[in-house]
Amino acid sequence: MTQHKHESHPQIHARLKRAHGHLARVISMLEDQEPCTNIAQQLFAVEKAITNAKRTLIHDHIDHCLSPTTATKDPDAEGFKTITKYL
Repeated sequence: MTQHKHESHPQIHARLKRAHGHLARVISMLEDQEPCTNIAQQLFAVEKAITNAKRTLIHDHIDHCLSPTTATKDPDAEGFKTITKYL
């Protein structure tokens, strides 16, 4: 299996580290019995960070794998790239 690093991997790594920090904060907030509203806000931050990391990874992968030369050979390729923007 070939491993490769996309340009977005450092950005994704940073987003996931941020999510990790938010999640650690949620755990301590639960232990400290902080208000549910504050906990929900932190959980929202975790969710957004992970969603954005996933979206970036998928878009980067698709852009890398469906280069303009590939897209011109396969008319469905550009439609596939477009629909993934709704992830």
